Amino acid sequence: MLHRGQESTDGTGGGELTVPMAWLYAEYIADELLRTGDLMPPTSFEFRAGRDALALTIFLSDTDGELSGIRVVTQLETWMSLTAYDQPWQDWVRERMAGLAAEAVESGGPAPDLELAEAAWRWLQETELLAPDLNAVPGGGALVGEDEGPKVWTPAWQLGLPLGHLAIHLF
Repeated sequence: MLHRGQESTDGTGGGELTVPMAWLYAEYIADELLRTGDLMPPTSFEFRAGRDALALTIFLSDTDGELSGIRVVTQLETWMSLTAYDQPWQDWVRERMAGLAAEAVESGGPAPDLELAEAAWRWLQETELLAPDLNAVPGGGALVGEDEGPKVWTPAWQLGLPLGHLAIHLF
């Protein structure tokens, strides 16, 4: 299996299926972190937003192209700092994606990992989810349930990022 668009080791370099292992592994780690945290049902859009935001963070923070099962625990602090509330995560994602796109153009080979990451990023930016308005100040009495408070349409990444951060923290 090829990784991140590298040529095959037999020298043919063409006509083979390139498996996006780096992206699939990042998505698997994100999925496991969210399932372990048991924060959202795995079938919900909120879960998908958290998984995609966390998978992007994991994939893009892997600057050496060597995601390893052994290193997952050592990377938790890095992922937690990247997903923290006060960090410019969206700008960081754009910069890393642009850098990987430039590398893919230079190499001239297929970049299936990058294509999947771009699709996830597009979904996170273009999809809006109805979520509680955390900036609203309730006027009057206490709310009985969370569904009774003010809601706003929120880009999926803004909902998924804190969910991913919390999942890392709970792990």
